[in-house]
Amino acid sequence: MEFVVKVHKLGINPCVDVPERIVNALLRDAKKQSGPVQVKGTLDGAAFETSVVKYSGGWRLYLNTQMRKDAGVDVGDTVHFTLQYDPVPRVRVPPMPETLRVALAKNKYAKERWHLQPRSRRKEILAYLNSLKTKESLERNVCKIIKMLVK
Repeated sequence: MEFVVKVHKLGINPCVDVPERIVNALLRDAKKQSGPVQVKGTLDGAAFETSVVKYSGGWRLYLNTQMRKDAGVDVGDTVHFTLQYDPVPRVRVPPMPETLRVALAKNKYAKERWHLQPRSRRKEILAYLNSLKTKESLERNVCKIIKMLVK
């Protein structure tokens, strides 16, 4: 699927609006009713992998710095996209340390707040916790995370 569109900013983020006909085809191929939808494609010939998401009333494809650099494009440019659904699983979230699992089980509010965190933030926290060397350090940092969640 191909389309041509102008890059604009939504807030501070460069993005493009994905045409409805493309979104409908992506959802059909992904066998989904709603987004986000993993995609791969090209931006002015430069390959990328990302997701198409619904935000602020429209379907968006956000252009990170590397995507724009690889394609040599910026906000205001008119660009050519090719897109297709990408069924290949993305990098998974690191495993949750048992210490955090137990702490969240003991605090229902913290557990609810944990699930409201963006996936990228949860992934970052879990990667950090999994990198810690001692049990004491893990426990200390889990306490800090629980406190942060219940603020």
